[in-house]
Order: sequence, then structure tokens, then C-alpha cells
Amino acid sequence: MVELGLIEGFYGRQWTWDEREAQARFLKEAGYGFYLYAPKGDEYLRRDWRVDYPPAEAERLTRLSRLCADIGLSFGVGFSPFEVYRSFDDEAKAALARKLAFFDAAGMTELAILFDDMRCDTPDIVATQAAIVTWMAERTAARRVIACPSIYSDDPSLPRYFGEPPPNYLRDLAARLDPAIGLFWTGEEVCAREFSPGHLDRVANEIGRKPVLWDNYPVNDGMRMSPYLYLRAFTGRPGANAQHVTAHAVNPCLQPTLFRIPALTLAESYRLGDAYQYVAAWDRAAEQVLGPDLAALLRRHLVAFHDGGLTHIEADIPRLRERYAAFDHPAAREVVAWLDGEYRVTREMMQGA
Repeated sequence: MVELGLIEGFYGRQWTWDEREAQARFLKEAGYGFYLYAPKGDEYLRRDWRVDYPPAEAERLTRLSRLCADIGLSFGVGFSPFEVYRSFDDEAKAALARKLAFFDAAGMTELAILFDDMRCDTPDIVATQAAIVTWMAERTAARRVIACPSIYSDDPSLPRYFGEPPPNYLRDLAARLDPAIGLFWTGEEVCAREFSPGHLDRVANEIGRKPVLWDNYPVNDGMRMSPYLYLRAFTGRPGANAQHVTAHAVNPCLQPTLFRIPALTLAESYRLGDAYQYVAAWDRAAEQVLGPDLAALLRRHLVAFHDGGLTHIEADIPRLRERYAAFDHPAAREVVAWLDGEYRVTREMMQGA
């Protein structure tokens, strides 16, 4: 078995603290090993990273960290110090040190340093990013440090959005980092359809270590994806990949209870290897999460929700809403909220994060 984890790293409607605590308990029971808190809506991890958490938010984050420690689940943050690479000076280092001290005091054992969604065409970007990661890794009490480069996929869209990186950007950045520091990779695309051992070996050769998968399934953030419920079982992640990665982190859909269905199938795919059957795995996971009646109803609409989305089912929304509203279950309430458009992600949500 590979080490599985969750990286709460999506745009849009955020989970509540109670939902996060419930998710941590589910992850532990499902065989997952770590939880990285990195929501795009937490400005204290992103654009306002220099600002201290307000006391109430700091208390809830610390409480979540300690809950994870109590149940044996590693916990940490995905930290995106926005544009620190433009001026990695004494003031920036003091602000970083203060944040690291807070993470340490909260008992966090994982630290992910994220340069995704940041420019990579500025002068000396490789040396600067490597210096930032190394400086932080030397000062954190976290047991594991993982970095996400600005180019974290083969997807050609990344240079279009974030600038053309210098030649050999990924190889040169990796060579400057301690081999013990993990590197995130999302695959041949930002939202990869599959991961193959051959591809993962090619990436490992380039970065000098096995990658940590950042799997952008079943995430449904963004303006294009939020009208869909990505709830199918995992495919394209063969059990053989366990030998080719350091860990496998999943970026979930916005619906915390519904996410548990595909999450269970990923654990089963690694556990069963070649014997894995994705339809049977979905049926088992759905019954476990939803109970038989709600699972049967969702099975009927799985293709429409996953492949068609809200536009495809627009005429049926009132009828579907009534069917799911009849269930007193958090997953049914998530379906109703999705049908009502409450999970739609706007351009403003993405630009402000």
C-alpha cells in the first residue's frame, strides 16, 4: 500500500471546521495517513500569509491538528507565501519564521510549501525558490516537507498562465533541494486521467526522487468544473503505482460527504491491485457512505451528475431536488445544495485567492 492522504486544496465554498474534523476521522478509518489543510479560501496561508491568524481561527486549526494527532493521522498545511520570491529579505524571513512557529506550536507534522499558481518567469526563480524551501525546511519542526514547483505537470497550459520557466526548471530546482524534501506532481495534465508507472518513472528520473502525487480527482472547483459532481470510482491509478511514488494525495470535491465515495475506491484500488473492479468498488463505497436507499438513488443519476452536469439536467432539477431532499443525510443535503447552485465557483473566488 502506498501512503494515501488528502490535500484540501480547492477554490470555492470552504468546508466548515466540523466537517474537517469529521473528515479526519473518516480518513483514518479508511486507511489514509495524512491530511494537508490548504484551502484556497484561507488567506492567511496565501495572499495574507504575513498576517497572524485571528484567535478563533488559530484555535480551530490547532484543535484540528491535535485531533489528528490523537487518532494517529499526520496533519499539516499547504503554505503558499504569495510572491515571497520577489523579495526574500529579512522582513519576509521574519514573517515566515513567525508562521512556522505557529505551525510548530499547533503540533503540525507536515509542511507543504506551494509555488503553484505563481509566476515562474522571473529572474533567478530556481535559485530563489530553492533558497526559500531550504530556509523553511531548516526551521520547521515538521517531520516531512513537500514542495510544489510552479510547473507541476506536463500540461502546456501552465506556462501560458504563469509564464515560461527557464530551461530545465524542474530538474535544476530538484537538484538544489535536499533529496529528503518531497516534490508534488499532478501528472501529464493538471487534472490527470491516469498515472502510469512509465510516466512516474520518467518524472522520478527528472527530479531525483519518487514524486508525491497531487491527484486532482475528484476536485470540482473552478468555473468549468463546479457544475459537475465528480463521484465515479477512481480509475487509471493502478496498484502498481505504489512502487513508483512516495505518497498519493487527493484533492477532494467540494462536497465533503460525497467525496468519501471515490476516496474509499482509491484505497481499494491499491489494496486489491489487479483484482480491483471500479463499478463494484463504487457500489460498496456508496452503500458504506450513504446507506442502501440513497446509494441506489445516486447510482441512477451518477452519469448525469458526473458527465452532464447542471446544464444537462436543468429541466429535471426541481424533481431531483425533491427526491434528495426527502433524505435526512448530509450527502443528500450536499446534492440539494449543488442542484441549487450553492457550489458554483466564480471568477471572483479564483482571482481573490
